[in-house]
Amino acid sequence: MITGPGNIYVTLAKKMVYGRVGIDSLAGPSEVLVIADNSAKPEHVAADLLAQAEHDPLAAAILLTPDADFAEKVQKAVSQQLEGHPRQELTEKAIAHYGLVVVVDSLEQAAELSNLFAPEHLELEIDEPWELLPLIRHAGAIFLGHSTPEAVGDYLAGPNHTLPTAGAARYASALGVETFMKHSSIIQYSEKALHNVADAVQTLAKAEGLASHAESVRIRTAKDEA
Repeated sequence: MITGPGNIYVTLAKKMVYGRVGIDSLAGPSEVLVIADNSAKPEHVAADLLAQAEHDPLAAAILLTPDADFAEKVQKAVSQQLEGHPRQELTEKAIAHYGLVVVVDSLEQAAELSNLFAPEHLELEIDEPWELLPLIRHAGAIFLGHSTPEAVGDYLAGPNHTLPTAGAARYASALGVETFMKHSSIIQYSEKALHNVADAVQTLAKAEGLASHAESVRIRTAKDEA
């Protein structure tokens, strides 16, 4: 099993060996979606957006907020923090192509849009994050409140930070112990149990045109064989 994050070259390498070995997923580029209200500090949100954008020129950094004034303040803070940034050229490309600020009607609408996007990282930079949390259905990792930047998840927080990207959070979860486990189904029918299901199995097999499937049950349960 080969697991863990990486750039496009890592993803293509994993794709090449998949089938001969297992992999966690073909993930990337990285993404963050921040839902914020005016209880958050614009410079904090701007830093969190840039923290994602500096990963890769294809990284996505999105802000959803019900406050238009707050949205403008965040955009100004992003521009200010980009000045003299050590990875300025790369980060500016990500912001230019995959940065987005959306003013929504409500936090509930923000949650609805977030579920459609199913982000890898979701920050709830709002006054009462636990109240909005029940509306969140799809996200790789969720960071609650003003003191939980996504960076703590990268480096120190407990849950694994290899996460589903590109909307895969609709059906996939973070890397976990179960990723490294496999199981085999164990099936045993008694003679009586096989008799009880024989008609159903034969009917389904015949419907698919698989005569020997049906025969393998019929020959065991025919009256003269009982």
